[in-house]
Amino acid sequence: MKAESGDSDPGGGGGSHLQHISDREFPDDLALESNPSDHPRASTIFLSKSQTDVREKRKSNHINHVSPGQLTKKYSSCSTIFIDDSTVSQPNLRSTIKCVTLAIYYHIKNRDSDRSLDIFDEKSHPLTREEVPDDYYKHDPDHKHIYRFVRTLFSAAQLTAECAIVTLVYLERLLTYAEIDICPSNWKRIVLGAILLASKVWDDQAVWNVDYCQILKDITVEDMNEMERHFLELLQFNINVPASVYAKYYFDLRSLADDNNLSFLLEPLSKERAQKLEAISRLCEDKYKDLSKAAMRRSFSADNLVGIRRSNAILS
Repeated sequence: MKAESGDSDPGGGGGSHLQHISDREFPDDLALESNPSDHPRASTIFLSKSQTDVREKRKSNHINHVSPGQLTKKYSSCSTIFIDDSTVSQPNLRSTIKCVTLAIYYHIKNRDSDRSLDIFDEKSHPLTREEVPDDYYKHDPDHKHIYRFVRTLFSAAQLTAECAIVTLVYLERLLTYAEIDICPSNWKRIVLGAILLASKVWDDQAVWNVDYCQILKDITVEDMNEMERHFLELLQFNINVPASVYAKYYFDLRSLADDNNLSFLLEPLSKERAQKLEAISRLCEDKYKDLSKAAMRRSFSADNLVGIRRSNAILS
């Protein structure tokens, strides 16, 4: 990030100062309140893009008297309790990747246009030595194709489910800031750039660019470095993901899964798991009791003043 010189120096000294990312001015059409990757109350783009298809599916199911997902959905009973292991702090990896790639699919399928940049064009910067077809920009990838591409990267680089959610945040932030669309000609490189950046920001042991060259055999380190640099510049070096934004994307992904009958993995509650949950619950309960006692020691109400022993004042 380069230093920007201000018109006046609040501290009284001359020269330039480094502008904090929270003070950076955005264009009117990029106001934080309307940007879902920055503001927790703004609706995610992928969820709104999926609604047209969801409504059509529901309409078709209603006309054809189809009840999707009802026969395969698991319900708890007196003898068996099914629990969802995916939480906002520890999402299920496989289910999260499925939802993130479905969100990318809807971005491509329901895009507004085909605006792109050369750095993300697969014809100009191919990921493999195989010749890119002349009509490569005409055919939308299906969900399975996107899922296999992302799953291969996450499996080889041993990335986490949280990284997948941050990847989607960076992807939507890029599309908003750079005013481009994710389409058949650029989706692989945009997704790769978002994964590369998310893994470095989120994971403690980040994957180096050269490691991705081992996964994608035909890509060069120089190409990876250049793409990462452009990605950061287009994001205006804003790689911050607030907890509220992360949580919003997680729950919107779950809504997307429900709308498309992609149920998160449910497993029967075993005796060992029940004992573990009970131990965690007891630990949290004891922790809150200790915090409550500490708070009571710091402040007493008027009712508790009776009976408190006080020292005699000494006047001299």
